[in-house]
Order: sequence, then C-alpha cells, then structure tokens
Amino acid sequence: MTDEPVLRAADLVVERGGERILDGLSLSISAGDRTLVRGPSGAGKTTLFQVLGLLATPDGGDLYVDGRAAGDLSERRRAALRRNRVGLVFQDFQLVEDLTAWENARLPQEHAGDVDEDWLADLFAALDIDDRREQYPGALSGGERQRVAIARALANRPSVVLADEPTGQLDPDTAEQVLDLLLSVQAEADAALAVISHDRGLTGRFADVYELADGRIDRA
Repeated sequence: MTDEPVLRAADLVVERGGERILDGLSLSISAGDRTLVRGPSGAGKTTLFQVLGLLATPDGGDLYVDGRAAGDLSERRRAALRRNRVGLVFQDFQLVEDLTAWENARLPQEHAGDVDEDWLADLFAALDIDDRREQYPGALSGGERQRVAIARALANRPSVVLADEPTGQLDPDTAEQVLDLLLSVQAEADAALAVISHDRGLTGRFADVYELADGRIDRA
C-alpha cells in the first residue's frame, strides 16, 4: 500500500440550473484505500460518482487518475482511461440483457483488446457465481446481477473501483453478502475502493468515511 493517490479530485465544481451541486469538493484516494462517501438523497452523490468515474465533466476543478489529469483529455482518451483504470459498479447493475453473465463481465477486456479468462474465472469463483456463467441477467437474482457487475468492474484490474449505492436494490441479507464479497475481491485485485451511499449502516466497514452535504465533503 502506498500514499500515492490513484484518484484525486481538487476543487470540483458542478453546476446545474444555476445551482452548485458540487462546490469546491476535494478528495484523495490512495492505493488499497477503502473509502465511504455517505450523504442523504439530493446531496450530490450520483453527480460525484459520475465525475469521479469520468462519466461527466466538472464545470471547474481538476481530476487526476493515477496521476494523470483527466480534464485535458479528449473524450476518446477519457473513455480509455476509464476503461483501463476505473471500475464502475452501478446501483441498477447496467448489465446487457442479451449477453450472458460471463459475456457481460468480459466486455471491458474485449474493449481493451486484452482478454484474460483466467482472471475472470478467479473473479467468478471468488464471487460465488461460477455456476451462473451462461445465465442471462433476466434469470439472475438481484444479488447475482450485482456480483456479475462487480466482476465486470474488476475485469481490467483497475486502480480504483467506484460503487454507486451498490446495495441499494438488495434486501438486507443479500446486501451484506454482496458487500462482503466486494471487499474481499477488492483486496484480491489490489484496487482502491470508494463506495458512495446513503446507507449509514455501511460505516463500520470502511477505514475512511466522508460526509457529503451542500456540495462539500468532510471527514466524518
């Protein structure tokens, strides 16, 4: 583990309709960190996820991934940086319905042109979905779909995994199991993890906890 940040946001500003959703927000996440950003509905959590995940461009401030400034990159290079260095786990899973679980998890590797099926097999085994490889998303439970989404996020061995309400659509028992697996495979992949959630019950599982309110972030 190193103190070198794999993801660093400096003075991020996002405005929507004349309102500042993010207001000079700064955050640094280092290799191996487990970080929770919590906040109520409307606090800007999804906006923060989109900006940190290189899905949206801030109106001000800077974002660095593995020390590389993302703001100066073309959309094509931003997409490549996101694909190779940032793993994304969405609340609503965002699996492709006409692809099998295995094919969904393989997508990032195919887009990168570097398929490593041994690593995917390790992920499916660790996530306890090895017997679901050939199933389509419609045949999977919510917990199984989220595990496939986690495998997809880790497929390219990213520097950091960002998860937006990863347990938000799961019942409490399934949510606890999925979180356990996420933390386990995050350690195996040697990636930093940042979870953005309204669920204060997650707090005890993370070493670094931040509160997002009024577009700003403070250590809890």
